[in-house]
Amino acid sequence: QLQLAESGGGLVQPGGSLRLSCTASGFDLEYYGVGWFRQAPGKEREAVSCISSPGDVIRYVDSVKGRFTISRDNAKNTVYLQMDGLNSEDTAVYYCTAGGLVSCTEEREIDAGHFFGSWGPGTQVTVSS
Repeated sequence: QLQLAESGGGLVQPGGSLRLSCTASGFDLEYYGVGWFRQAPGKEREAVSCISSPGDVIRYVDSVKGRFTISRDNAKNTVYLQMDGLNSEDTAVYYCTAGGLVSCTEEREIDAGHFFGSWGPGTQVTVSS
C-alpha cells in the first residue's frame, strides 16, 4: 500500500498563505502522479490539483488557478501545494493521493478515480479572521 502523509495545514487569515506537503514513505514518489483533493464540512471531496510523474503535466481546478501552485521535490520524496490568496471557501481537509502514469493528464479532468485510492489522514486548512 502506498502511504502518504499530508502536513502543513493550519489556521490562516483571508489573503494568507500556506504550503502543504505530501510525503511518501516506503516508495519513490517520483514514479507516481500525485493529486491533491479537499473536503469541506458537509460537502463531497473535490479535486484541487495534480502533477504527473515526470512533472510535465500540471492541472488545477478553476477555483484555485492563479492562487495555488503544485510542485514536486523528488530528492525529498515530497509533493507540495503552495496556497496563496486563501479565502474562506478554501477551508477544508486536504488530502493527497498517488496514481499511475496516466493519473494526471491534459486530456481529462482531475478525478479521484484516476488514482490508486489510498488516502492519508489529511491536513486541516482553516481560513478565518
